Amino acid sequence: MKLTSRTFWPALLLAASPLFASAQTLRVGLAEDPDVLDPTLARTFVGRIVFSALCDKLFDVDEKLDIVPQLATAYEWSGDNKTLTLKLRPNVSFQDGEKFDAAAVKFNLERHKNMPGSNRRGELAPVASVDVVDPMTVKLNLTAPFSPLLAQLADRAGMMVSPKAAQAAGDKFGTHPVCSGPFKFAERVAQDRIVLERYPQYWNNAAIHFDKIIYTPIPDATVRLANLRSGQLDFIERVAPSDMEKIDAEKKLKTAHITEIGYQGLTLNIGKSDKAKATPLGRDPRVREALELSLDRQGLVQVVMDGEAAVGNQWVAPSNSYYAKNMPVPQRDVARAKALLKEAGVPNPSFTLLAATTADAQRLALVIQAMAREAGFDVKIQTTEFATSLNMADKGDFEAYVLAWSGRADPDGNLYSFHGCKQPLNYAGYCDAETDKLLNQSRELREPAERKKVYEQVAARVLKERPIIYLYHRNWLWAYNPKLAGVRNIPDGLLRVDGLKLGS
Repeated sequence: MKLTSRTFWPALLLAASPLFASAQTLRVGLAEDPDVLDPTLARTFVGRIVFSALCDKLFDVDEKLDIVPQLATAYEWSGDNKTLTLKLRPNVSFQDGEKFDAAAVKFNLERHKNMPGSNRRGELAPVASVDVVDPMTVKLNLTAPFSPLLAQLADRAGMMVSPKAAQAAGDKFGTHPVCSGPFKFAERVAQDRIVLERYPQYWNNAAIHFDKIIYTPIPDATVRLANLRSGQLDFIERVAPSDMEKIDAEKKLKTAHITEIGYQGLTLNIGKSDKAKATPLGRDPRVREALELSLDRQGLVQVVMDGEAAVGNQWVAPSNSYYAKNMPVPQRDVARAKALLKEAGVPNPSFTLLAATTADAQRLALVIQAMAREAGFDVKIQTTEFATSLNMADKGDFEAYVLAWSGRADPDGNLYSFHGCKQPLNYAGYCDAETDKLLNQSRELREPAERKKVYEQVAARVLKERPIIYLYHRNWLWAYNPKLAGVRNIPDGLLRVDGLKLGS
């Protein structure tokens, strides 16, 4: 088979004295502070926004979610689909001056697979070994055909860090990452800022028009918007849905409404830790079904998202070709919810709902609390900073958790790591041998129609147990300086910095 080649596409209000953005500095307002800046260990969506400027990947996705080249320029599958050969981009260096080559790819993929605490391990599980064919050619050997592999390599599993820097820093690498992207790490002050500076030797430097990027975490959407309006930020992500209509009407800022490929849901601890046994919600699937039936998804979309979302009940939206139509969105049924609770012997169950401090998570938690109360639930809300909430989820230190997933181009990325036994993002602790078998089978199939049949079987099993109650699929809501040109609306919700310019 000939190599398939494709063309690369190109906290509080900030200080009282205004720091207006110049054409050389891009200032971005984030809804949270990212976790560790190590692509092997990282989990947060906002971290991926920073990585899009810091760490190039083997592939990327475009506006249509097609796979496009980045550090890999071409690829070839073997006849049995168990070997993937990549041709690499020449004349690329890491931000410490080290050369990017096939040996570096081998190092990175093995690091993703083997590093303790890796969150990429499940994404690359079928990759058995990596061979260096020549300096610009690398071969990935699989235990079985793995249809999502290219999509995985278009995200953090395909991010390349400097082997020399990673080996020297060990588990402290995330405090001063060294990658191959257009901007290099300069400074981080927790909960305050992340500063990146332009890397002059970047392979695609002609597409980069800023000398510096400053990412500022501002959890309050109102404050983020105020900073944008005042000129102290150039771009903000996750605008409050209630503000979008007014912003659009004023026509003073540019905006974007991008349907996400992820979901908003409730993760329930059904086996992650002893806390799963502490409440009827974790012990009894009838109680979890009652909770779902107490919720009005359309009402949640209207009240929490001001209509800026699509109702859903699975890891992909109903409009997605992989949506399992055999498991449609259930309608709210408070009477049935009460009957299930009575049948379970707990007419008034109580549980604690963990929610991050972000405005959207808090709104959702409050509306869920009110809706569930009508069916007899007593929901207590526990609020904590987002990165802390992820650590709590990792340890199983929760009963229920408001958690959004930003989504991946291939549905496997929304599913496998969350529902496969002992996978790194399986915060619910769900484990079922038959589901694992089906998930692995779906990864081996290349034909979409065959994969969809398997996903229908997965949906029938997972949605019955409800480790996650899927609620809706948000719109990514952006607002930015009207002088900022080159913004690309890609459904993964990440701001690409190549081609961005700030006019006068």
